[in-house]
Amino acid sequence: MRNTLRRSRRRLLALVGSAALALAGAIALPGTAQAANILANPGFESGGLSPWTCTGNLGSVVSSPVHGGSKALQGAVSASDNAQCSQTVSVQPNTTYSLSGWVRGSYVYLGVNGGASTWTTSPSAYSQLSVSFTTGASQTSATIYVHGWYAQGTYYADDISLDGPGGGGGGSDTQAPSAPTGLTSTGKTSSSVSLKWNASSDNVGVTAYDVYSGSNNVLSVSGTSATVSGLSPSTSYTFTVKARDAAGNVSGASNSVSVTTDAGTGGGGGFKQAAPYLYEGWGDPPSPSTVMSATGIKWFTMAFVLDSGGCTPAWDGSRPLTGGADQSAINAVRSAGGDIVPSFGGWQGSKLGANCSSASALAGAIQKVIDAYGLKAVDMDIENTDEFENEAVQARILTALKTVKANNPGLRTIVTFGTSTTGPTYYGNRLIEQAQSLGANIDVFTIMPFDFGGGSDMYGNTVNAAEGLKAKLKSTFGWDDATAYAHIGISGMNGLSDQQENTTPAIWTQIKDWANSHHIARLAFWAVNRDRPCPGGGVVSNCSGISQNTWQFTSITAGFTG
Repeated sequence: MRNTLRRSRRRLLALVGSAALALAGAIALPGTAQAANILANPGFESGGLSPWTCTGNLGSVVSSPVHGGSKALQGAVSASDNAQCSQTVSVQPNTTYSLSGWVRGSYVYLGVNGGASTWTTSPSAYSQLSVSFTTGASQTSATIYVHGWYAQGTYYADDISLDGPGGGGGGSDTQAPSAPTGLTSTGKTSSSVSLKWNASSDNVGVTAYDVYSGSNNVLSVSGTSATVSGLSPSTSYTFTVKARDAAGNVSGASNSVSVTTDAGTGGGGGFKQAAPYLYEGWGDPPSPSTVMSATGIKWFTMAFVLDSGGCTPAWDGSRPLTGGADQSAINAVRSAGGDIVPSFGGWQGSKLGANCSSASALAGAIQKVIDAYGLKAVDMDIENTDEFENEAVQARILTALKTVKANNPGLRTIVTFGTSTTGPTYYGNRLIEQAQSLGANIDVFTIMPFDFGGGSDMYGNTVNAAEGLKAKLKSTFGWDDATAYAHIGISGMNGLSDQQENTTPAIWTQIKDWANSHHIARLAFWAVNRDRPCPGGGVVSNCSGISQNTWQFTSITAGFTG
């Protein structure tokens, strides 16, 4: 949580060397490329990827950082996918072409399939890559690509140019492919739908298929099947598919197919959790069984799992994962009929997300905690410049959560982050956008509506922030109001915040009532340790700084049912 009171990168093992394009059967001398960029959407200024396609659905268009114009490509590299984005264009045989582009990131490659490539490492600034190649005697198309390197973090690319004459003897391809037919669903879960369709035909060749959910292009693939993930349980979606050729011509839409996803675990009401923070590291930690008996609360969010060195999880980065005070508290909670969700990260300390060298290593660290306690849910509290304001680390965390969710059926994943009074900030929006592009299937996006200098109206500011989050989830995932609310969490700060914002018991009751009436997923606050009176006591670790009853905020939170 955002509270002033609380508490290497992997060596690259191998690099693919670039080789000159070997082309058999070339008899005539190569022609000279004309200075004309034949790539479509070379600077991503359209705001979309088309006609580029990216492996693993890991590419997205961003507005910062850019080299030129207002947009650029972002590739969210994972431990198992280098986020290659490519475009196929028509070319002339036996002709020399010049390929160049501006890239930023660790080990970014630019090249042509089957031929020449080049790479650079420029993690903090754009640098230009250039390479040339000569087509074969009968070659009529070329696939240009840009990609990062496994587990080396997010890369960016902009203003990519392929200079030379277009294919077709100087003419242009204006004929669109035929519309795909036979679209059908081949399977579904509570969060995904699998589709297949019949191939389209084209006078030159189909290079990609774009999958639409309603009017949103949610996925681009090269084959005739796809799985759309990141969907909501018990929700109806309507899909269509369009074909695209190398010249960027797009077919009409296929037949539509409507699919309702399966119900999630926990029934039609979905995942609901009232779970205030409990911290064994400071603030005179109370007996959890005493608090549960007095308030009726069943869940606690246990803070914080950090890195004790070498991507090894430990409570606060120093207390043992098992056998210590934290496990004793967890045992007491479970003995009283409740359960816990651990929170990874927080405002300070050595974070696993920032210090594990790859998404797979981070997933392994999270899995150790899951295995130690047989967890039903995990929370990633993503804050500060090392995680929240580092988009590569954001992607690493989301990819790790996607991995552990796939490896632990029924596990719920929560991300917690700061907000403005009107909704997510730039980095909050990026977190949500990356969750969608990665197919991370996050269950709950929890905002922390405090310490934003929002003035005295903590109820109004909290509701406005939550409504801003709802709007962002709707626009990013294509959800309706009810589905977006069902993916929202609120994590407040009881009493006085670090910036002297005052959330009173009456205000927290209003927030709880709003949360219930809008059927959000999660309600929490920082922290049970502070849920004791000390009017005039200021912002301290073991009381709220205001007049209240002991455990009053916890009692109010226990009334959250969603």
